Amino acid sequence: MKRIRFSADYPERLRHPLHRAIVGESPISRAELLMWSPTADATTLLWFDGDRDATTAAVGAIDSLVASSLVRDAGGTYAFLRQDDYEFPAALLDTVAASRVIFLPPVVFRESGDVRFEAAGATAALSAFHDDLAALADLTIERVHEFERRRTPSRLTDRQRAALETAVSVGYYEVPREGTVADVAAGLDCATSTAGELLRKAEAAVVERAVESE
Repeated sequence: MKRIRFSADYPERLRHPLHRAIVGESPISRAELLMWSPTADATTLLWFDGDRDATTAAVGAIDSLVASSLVRDAGGTYAFLRQDDYEFPAALLDTVAASRVIFLPPVVFRESGDVRFEAAGATAALSAFHDDLAALADLTIERVHEFERRRTPSRLTDRQRAALETAVSVGYYEVPREGTVADVAAGLDCATSTAGELLRKAEAAVVERAVESE
């Protein structure tokens, strides 16, 4: 079993309305689809890296929306949504439905226009899915590794990894230190307190994993 992280850049006509809403002038730069229901009555939990007003505006692009509930957190806003349709293009839904792989949350919609997600399955099934999806989008394989039945608690989340990568790029870990937590926050476009928390958790995870591997 393999686990692959893909990045897909869909043409405008195949983008979900929510994704179209955050590409361009929106203050939202990242939306994460965290959980979804396997039913026609689409119930989803998303996270947005913006405040309540910005999230409300982005969610307003969904025509099929029946009900919504927003919950603010330190780094963004959670949105519980209920729709009467997923609003993904039929070609994309057919490709997903015909695949023999499992999709792992989160599905990340970014302001750059690409969608980042992970899929797990047998090598042949993943290869067939890749070929089918590549006919619809500019597809990139970002990472391939073995699928683990139990994910190690110390594994970094995407946001923690991004915080560490940004910290390295601004010189935060240079000796003597050249960058600050504020510089990391600017690179991540988030609050300084959020960047500090992400760094602390990421550092703890890296140290824990390093000790476990000894």
